[in-house]
Amino acid sequence: MKRTYHLCLSAGDEALFRDLEDYNRGFNCFALALYKTDSTGLVESFMSTHAHKLVQTHDPKGLMFNFRNPYAKYFNNKYGRSGRLGEDIHFTLEVVGHHHTIAAASYVLRNALHHGVAPLPYAYPHCSANAIFRKELGKFHKEALLPIRSYSRFLGRYAGYPDSYKMTASGVFTRESVLDIPQMESLYGTPRAFNYYMSRKSSEEWEAEQQKDANGLPPINIHNIERGVNMHEDTRMIIFENGKSDYRKISDIELCTELDNLARTRYDRKSVYQLSIKEKQGIAEHLYRVRHLSESQIRRCLVLPK
Repeated sequence: MKRTYHLCLSAGDEALFRDLEDYNRGFNCFALALYKTDSTGLVESFMSTHAHKLVQTHDPKGLMFNFRNPYAKYFNNKYGRSGRLGEDIHFTLEVVGHHHTIAAASYVLRNALHHGVAPLPYAYPHCSANAIFRKELGKFHKEALLPIRSYSRFLGRYAGYPDSYKMTASGVFTRESVLDIPQMESLYGTPRAFNYYMSRKSSEEWEAEQQKDANGLPPINIHNIERGVNMHEDTRMIIFENGKSDYRKISDIELCTELDNLARTRYDRKSVYQLSIKEKQGIAEHLYRVRHLSESQIRRCLVLPK
């Protein structure tokens, strides 16, 4: 019998996903890894510096290897980078029981909210929040689908995938065709209950509720779901959970895309990875003094060592 795991790969002090193509390729690599390891995907959230996944599998280590290895090859080739992408060992947390699973899924889906990237889970495109109770919550828009003969443009010639996987014109598999959305809808019960969990505040009551599972495991909360992610402290994520963030600020994906375009057009390089330290420092000074961006975001998107 497959077990349920929360898996998280963190990039440390750089970005795993620098533009829209990267986010799409990342999800596609995850989808192919699910198929290759006979695993079931439940929910996921791809952030600029890390990726959360809730899965059912016999082989969590093999699943993550089959996700990160092809993605790293794509990323390194695209940006002129070399070496391992992401932390040495990904984070694994077994999830057992109804309340434990609901909490883990909810925290994964609310990840963009906790990092101050989106005011609501539904406002973040790179997670599966909008795939659950899609019709019931009024999300009727669907992107045109590609014919199967076009999939290889976005996957590589030899990728293996089931006929049930459907790909949009943007070159990414639909979450509805990859993930077990019916299982998640059954878990939450109703659209109203799902909507409640997407806005539920972190609390000791929620943690105590998980003790009903009697699984001997600590309750899921922001601290242990984000373990290993070097981005924000727990207290700051709670502030973001309460809606206190400037969502108009430039995002990592916007800044990384801008910087890589600058590297190509002004410096004739493949990406910021091929800029010299002196060139990066000059760009960083402009971003800090003129555009008032945070030092942590500048270093992360420029891949500038401390």
